[in-house]
Amino acid sequence: MPAIDPAVVDAARARYDAARAAGLNLDMTRGKPSPEQLARSHGLLAAVEREDSPADDGTDCRNYGGDPRGLPEMRAMFAEILEVDPDLVFVGGNASLQWMHDLVVQAMLVGVPGGDPWGGPRRSTPVKFLCPCPGYDRHFALLERYGIEMLPIGMGDEGPDLDEVARLAGEDRNVKGMFCVPRYSNPTGVTYSDDVVEAVAAMKTAAPDFRVIWDDAYALHALEGEPDRLANLYDRCVVHGHEDRPFIVTSFSKVTFGGAGLAAVAASPGNGDWIRGFRSIQTIGPNKLNQLAHARFFDGNVARVREHMRGHAELIRPKFEAVLRVLDESLEGLGSLEELGVATWSRPRGGYFVSLDTAPGCARAVVEMAGRAGVKLTPAGATFPYGVDPQDRNIRIAPTLPGLDEIETATRLLADCVVLVSAGQ
Repeated sequence: MPAIDPAVVDAARARYDAARAAGLNLDMTRGKPSPEQLARSHGLLAAVEREDSPADDGTDCRNYGGDPRGLPEMRAMFAEILEVDPDLVFVGGNASLQWMHDLVVQAMLVGVPGGDPWGGPRRSTPVKFLCPCPGYDRHFALLERYGIEMLPIGMGDEGPDLDEVARLAGEDRNVKGMFCVPRYSNPTGVTYSDDVVEAVAAMKTAAPDFRVIWDDAYALHALEGEPDRLANLYDRCVVHGHEDRPFIVTSFSKVTFGGAGLAAVAASPGNGDWIRGFRSIQTIGPNKLNQLAHARFFDGNVARVREHMRGHAELIRPKFEAVLRVLDESLEGLGSLEELGVATWSRPRGGYFVSLDTAPGCARAVVEMAGRAGVKLTPAGATFPYGVDPQDRNIRIAPTLPGLDEIETATRLLADCVVLVSAGQ
């Protein structure tokens, strides 16, 4: 363990004991929009003014039917955000996770274009997925639910370990895909470099039906200025003859309402026909009124969406700044462990999280200690497959939901817990 000045430890213990006596009840477990963010989208509720108001193509949004891909105006908006042709876009309900769930389940049951079903009684070996980590816990929960073996891939400053990705995908036909959060990755905040995107598009895979689920959840979520540029995976896959490889997913869940936003998937024409096949059985039509309300709220203009997101950034940026300021003040330079000290942490340019790495073997104890004092954090290990962080280091901090004062209080207590656990208290 790092050596820490006893006076620093004593001060952390005194603050921790006082916080525990105060009966705190602060929640930083998930990346939810704050009430102030949600209030900025209340105009959405009145965006469809007439009950018989049709979509631009004349569709009566109150009734069954319409294009199974969604309203043309919303497909055009998502297409501009994802930099693809609108004909490749499907718009669905509020959760991109639902799209990803359906893609995986349909692949297991009936197979994707170019391959046999991934699951079923005739399969003698498990399907495997590459999982860059630390990563998104709900991706991992989805794969675990359907018995898909998860292969952890280390993350660097530009994206996942390409050598390991290429090796595993290239030598094993049972490796059928990879989950990626390529922009402001959950939780590290990394945006994949052009070289990483190129390699993912170009690499040879043993499985001819290999798929990349490209979860561009934070495409619009810069904390300041314009979002990071991300190379176009679909275009690069087309160049390399792998146009069916990507499913590109995003949503408005953190743009308008988490409970009533919109989500979209972009896919090749072949994959699109496959999606249309299961969607036509799954639903007679999406929630077109919600799509129409979004289109009217933003005037069908992505520039309005980007302006809306700049308003969100003004609300949440001070919270991220508070987290980083408290961590800097409380932990920077502590300890004598050569490179690590007691902890390191990310400095994200966008997204919804700060990623904190403790000294090895400390994260679980830190989270449990904070919980005893009333600060709830995402469980240690959640950012790794099966909930197991092999070094027990990573803690995901979600600053967006609580108020600014609560964020400072919670982060201060978290930092004190890092000091105390690191000191063996």
